[in-house]
Amino acid sequence: MNIVPVELGENSYNIYIDNDLGHKIVEFCKNSDFSQRALIITDGNVGPLYGEKLKELLSEGGLVANIAQIPVGEKSKSLNNFESLLTRCIELGLDRKSPIFALGGGVVGDLAGFVAASYMRGVPFIQVPTSLLAQVDSSVGGKVAVNHPLGKNLIGAFYQPKAVFMNLAWLKTLPKREIYTGLGEIIKYGIIYDKEFFAFLEENVEKVLSLDSEAAAYMTARSCAIKAAVVGQDEKEAGLRAILNFGHTMGHAVEKNTGYSRYNHGEAVAIGMVCAARISLALGLVGESQVNRVEALINKLRLPVKAEGCDIDTLYGAIFHDKKTINGQVKWVLMDGEIGKVTLKKDVPENIVKDAMNYCL
Repeated sequence: MNIVPVELGENSYNIYIDNDLGHKIVEFCKNSDFSQRALIITDGNVGPLYGEKLKELLSEGGLVANIAQIPVGEKSKSLNNFESLLTRCIELGLDRKSPIFALGGGVVGDLAGFVAASYMRGVPFIQVPTSLLAQVDSSVGGKVAVNHPLGKNLIGAFYQPKAVFMNLAWLKTLPKREIYTGLGEIIKYGIIYDKEFFAFLEENVEKVLSLDSEAAAYMTARSCAIKAAVVGQDEKEAGLRAILNFGHTMGHAVEKNTGYSRYNHGEAVAIGMVCAARISLALGLVGESQVNRVEALINKLRLPVKAEGCDIDTLYGAIFHDKKTINGQVKWVLMDGEIGKVTLKKDVPENIVKDAMNYCL
């Protein structure tokens, strides 16, 4: 078992990574000061596969859990579903020590976490991510949110889980596209923090794509360790944590411009990383060979580098509704000198941004 600690003082917790974490989940529940009633929030894909299994594990740990199932997809991260789940919590009589478990991908984790952060001003929250994307990204770090028609993740909170349980065996049921979308965020960690990790991905493409057991364990643990290191230094994105948004400014705009239906999150981030790399090149921050390596790896790992169904004016307008925009200035995360290093820029000229966006269409 890999255990990655997230050091946040009194909000610290562990990420547990293994092929079978049933015994650890049972032990965790027995040793926690939870009320007996619990809620599992999941979706229509994951619930039928693993909902009852998790419910049985919680029962072994002394909890009586109910399952709430939401529709599949990004559109479920809505205020309507948020309210419906709060109503369910009230109807079930959950109290301040009743734990909420998020069983599923990033949509489930974000929504369930915001419910946990809001219900009775905060109840225990546990992440059980079942997608590669959620395991390496959204389940770690405590960002929870819902979307608004005007922008993604605009309504939310910083709320840390009590633990994260990543069962690698459950990745075996993922469709190929869901594996590839997780790789989008994994590539990001190499670009922003660890050039050796980026080189590992370049040198092990087939093992990465097939989720070879050793490669999957290493990729997941290393990605989580990088994110934990960044979050541990900057829990609420006052500075350093912003580097985790590399590729997300353009990525969120692509998602919004295509109605959150054409591209899933990792695919949009992959396109956004190409855009950010092209801006970095145009500003003289990085050489063409490094930018080409980024685009080549994204291609090799079956992710898009071009966006369909988008137009420049709508894309450019969307970045100003991003939550990282302050006083009308977009905070771009850009490559800085070499792979493994990034910098933040607020004054990127409109023509350079639009040229990079055009390159990605």
